[in-house]
Amino acid sequence: MRIRIEASDLPGRTCPAAPGFPGYSNIHVGVQRRNRPGELLELHTGDAPSATWVVDCVATANSAGVDITGAYVQGRPGGRFIYLSWGTVDEAGTFVLFRRAKLMLDAVDPDLVRAAAQSGQLVARLRLTDAKGHPLCAAVRPPLVEWSTAVGTGP
Repeated sequence: MRIRIEASDLPGRTCPAAPGFPGYSNIHVGVQRRNRPGELLELHTGDAPSATWVVDCVATANSAGVDITGAYVQGRPGGRFIYLSWGTVDEAGTFVLFRRAKLMLDAVDPDLVRAAAQSGQLVARLRLTDAKGHPLCAAVRPPLVEWSTAVGTGP
């Protein structure tokens, strides 16, 4: 199975300082590999018009429903998620993490997960800018993310 993440409304390459937010420049976002925080799938600049990632995974039926695992799937059964990692990139190309968003797979309707396991594709659509204009972070569940089995053009 594949999980396709279709993101829009990125916050920009620079986010100025604000109360509780130190501000960052040359912002990028990518999907973090499990147990390898420095290994990111497809970095996108924070000012990109959109970002898309395709994550290969395995969907296994069990007594609780369907468990999703894979190289970019984090967490334990019943609490799986995908990290979207935000960081800055310096002149040498080094990525320095400053926050992450967790796409919570346990928040996906179990019937939709079963349908996605059969069709081979689960799609997440979300905006990557939070209400303050900063990079989206923390646990992301509906309505901040829309899950389906159909590929679209974004949220």
